[in-house]
Amino acid sequence: MLNQMIYNGKNQQGQGEAIAVLDPASLQVITTFHSATVAQVDAVVATAQQAFLQWQHCSDQHVEQSLAAIAADLLDSRDELARLICQEQGKPLALAQLEVDMAIYWLNVTNALEIPVLRQQDEHGKVMQTYHRPVGVVASITPWNWPLMIAIWHIIPALKAKNCVINKPSEYTPLSTIFLVDIINRHLPAGVCNIVLGEGEIGAALTQHRGVNKVTFTGSTVVGQQILSHSAQSLTPVILELGGNDAAIVLDDVDVNAIAEKIFNGAFLNAGQTCACIKRLYVHENIYDAVLNALVTLADQQVLGHGLEASTTMGPIQNIKHYHKVKTMLAAALEEGAVIANRVVPAVPQQGYFIAPLILTEVKEQSQIFATEQFAPILPVVKFKDIAQVIQQSNDTDYALGASIWTQDLDQAAQLAGQLQAGTVWINSHADVSPHAAFSGWKKSGLGSSFALDGLLQFTQKQVIHGVV
Repeated sequence: MLNQMIYNGKNQQGQGEAIAVLDPASLQVITTFHSATVAQVDAVVATAQQAFLQWQHCSDQHVEQSLAAIAADLLDSRDELARLICQEQGKPLALAQLEVDMAIYWLNVTNALEIPVLRQQDEHGKVMQTYHRPVGVVASITPWNWPLMIAIWHIIPALKAKNCVINKPSEYTPLSTIFLVDIINRHLPAGVCNIVLGEGEIGAALTQHRGVNKVTFTGSTVVGQQILSHSAQSLTPVILELGGNDAAIVLDDVDVNAIAEKIFNGAFLNAGQTCACIKRLYVHENIYDAVLNALVTLADQQVLGHGLEASTTMGPIQNIKHYHKVKTMLAAALEEGAVIANRVVPAVPQQGYFIAPLILTEVKEQSQIFATEQFAPILPVVKFKDIAQVIQQSNDTDYALGASIWTQDLDQAAQLAGQLQAGTVWINSHADVSPHAAFSGWKKSGLGSSFALDGLLQFTQKQVIHGVV
């Protein structure tokens, strides 16, 4: 099993402490790795800087062919990668297979993009052309919830734009990302794509390094704020995809039977451990009881267990730190008056970081589980009557990643979507991201954007040449 860092095209043993990678469902140790040291981070950055001197000048055709070869190898390794994700992250095998499939799809769509050269001419006949040049060395920090797919979201557009990349995955889920970077290094020159391992201090050493030209981070708002604070001192540009507290608003003209499973999946995808999951559900009073009953039925039917077991429909919370955080939030919400609406709460395995999927009612708006990102299989459901009031309530948050409107009236949906403060608004779906559309957050949900041409150009810097004939 690959459990070492990769830089300068070689497997490299970390010189820091040993860290165990646990299966969150069984609590068994999958493997251990050794953390990098700050001195090794320096060495990786130097390697990437040296590689960039040549990589930035390679042909577009060479980049495209290399990325296509990487996609082919990922496809050949689909089953092995999916099992690895299942073990280290905890999600059911079918969802892990979907993660691999979506990662390959994103890679191929990104690889097909062309970075434009823009031509301008003023009224005096002067011609100018705007080029998008690579920025240099990109530091990528990726989280534990979708370890392979988010690594693809970071690494592939950076490479497509002819940058060199240094990724630091979460210490909880490094294995699938090591697997990915190993494949990438079969097809790219040494030093172009690298991976360092460790906890937060290694990530900080990387993102604050003077040799890094851009930082891309997906994770908590608190850590994103720290990265932004340090980037302000060095003027290092950042892309931050941070927390969400997505609201979904269900109007009273919907077919409850047709949408219930879609809403449930939009809230409980990956056991709720997805930044763009539904975190607050507002349902019109005329259909509130019907929607609530449908969601409770679906929640009660879930089977919790190890992702490699065929019967499992929902896995565990990924790590003990977040498990205790969620348990504390849930206890506080119940103490404040929240009610569990489930009729028969699914059985929780005796071992592992499992939390049963819960539907909550009577949740206080100031409760932490409602006002912040719970990132767990827990969904507060709120009854509403006045659509204007619920739009205001939906917007009354520091987070503005996504939101959704559920109705058969598409004209009304479009009009309401324009009133929601969110980077993405879905109509009759949720968390339905696409590599063809930009994805970004407002407020404390992030800076910059990902996906499509807009996301690709985040990894470039503009250069305007005047007087071009």
